[in-house]
Amino acid sequence: MSSILEQVIGDFQERPLPQLTRREVSLPRLAGKIDTLIGMRRTGKSWRVFQAMSDLLAAGTPKESLLYINLDDERLFPLIGNDLHRIPETFFRLFPENKQRRCHFFFDEIQNVSGWERFVRRMLDTENAHITLTGSSAKLLSREIATTLRGRSVATEIFPFSFREALRHQGENESVTKPLGSARRALLANRLRSYLDCGGFPEVQGIDTPYRVRILQEYVDVVILRDVVERHGIGNLPPLRYLIRHLLGSPACVFSVNRFHNDLKSQGIACGINSLHDYLAYLEDAYLIQSISIDSRSVRQRQVNPRKVYPIDTGLARAFRHGTDTDRGRLLETLVFLDLRRRNMQIAYFRSAQGFEVDFLARSADGEPQAVQVAETIADAKTRQREVRALEAAMTERKLAQSTLVTLDEEDRIDTVCGPINVVPAWRWLLRE
Repeated sequence: MSSILEQVIGDFQERPLPQLTRREVSLPRLAGKIDTLIGMRRTGKSWRVFQAMSDLLAAGTPKESLLYINLDDERLFPLIGNDLHRIPETFFRLFPENKQRRCHFFFDEIQNVSGWERFVRRMLDTENAHITLTGSSAKLLSREIATTLRGRSVATEIFPFSFREALRHQGENESVTKPLGSARRALLANRLRSYLDCGGFPEVQGIDTPYRVRILQEYVDVVILRDVVERHGIGNLPPLRYLIRHLLGSPACVFSVNRFHNDLKSQGIACGINSLHDYLAYLEDAYLIQSISIDSRSVRQRQVNPRKVYPIDTGLARAFRHGTDTDRGRLLETLVFLDLRRRNMQIAYFRSAQGFEVDFLARSADGEPQAVQVAETIADAKTRQREVRALEAAMTERKLAQSTLVTLDEEDRIDTVCGPINVVPAWRWLLRE
């Protein structure tokens, strides 16, 4: 095993780091804490690890003090927990000067080795090193990597490319800080429409639609098989697959377990309500979907009202749409939701006493709530009146000074007795600092 580890470590030291599109998500890198990267498969967790290594090299850190080990490497099979200590031993034997300086260890897919938790905690306690972990959900859900470390780690969520990152990946200028001419505005609007359809998974950027759809559907198949079915021992697959098709094919919709249960019964598909609740939790843990509750201080109100469910990527939603219906309004709402999630906002949907709804009430840790409504267009007078009325209700009941209405193209300011409503095109809203 020592000779194999020498080869793996030597290969990493010899190979240049890949030049990848820069991700915006930052890693805390706090003293005494392990960084864990979590998220759905294929969102770019390993890419972000390579970016962290590139940043260290750019800051003058010698590459000899970095170690990247992919525990999915077949050369390391069958590595067991008792063998993990050989990794730092071999590393320090090859580079003895590292014992006198701070080192940086990056372990990919470490959950493939049983007993990894004790090894990592011992490394944190005994070595002058910073540790970064990533993991897929084959044997351990990524979210649980952080939980298993019992407060010793800080988790960072990795989502598919944001609109800004997708533009950067295409070599486009993502800045909107200067006044924009009509040509630049038209270009960004066009890119936004493409991003709405294609989504942000790095691997499918620029791929023709038939192949992109096939790849995204295969992503979902892997999540179903490895992250849900195998891990939780699910034998009743028809309701699970039907649930996934429904949720991905109906983005930004209110979802009621009871109604869906009745729908299953009407089609002769057997599944208990408790099982459906479990399936939803499993899909959220695997980051395939995300959900929000109604905005209320009452726990009971949040429990009895249905949740709104969003796919983790609009490309996934398009890959599971039925027929030719695209429903850009709901895809746009999904984009806005994912942007708020990337910004670590606490999100709920709002319903006024009169029944008017606003898509999002979003709260940051140190700011007041933001009321954000999403509409593909407000060119129609009735649509404009409906959206404004809902935002006025939210501003009144939540005592907000202003609100935001995100559309596909329109830009305006609507002054109301409750405060201004800023109408912002989605491309500008997604590219704000």
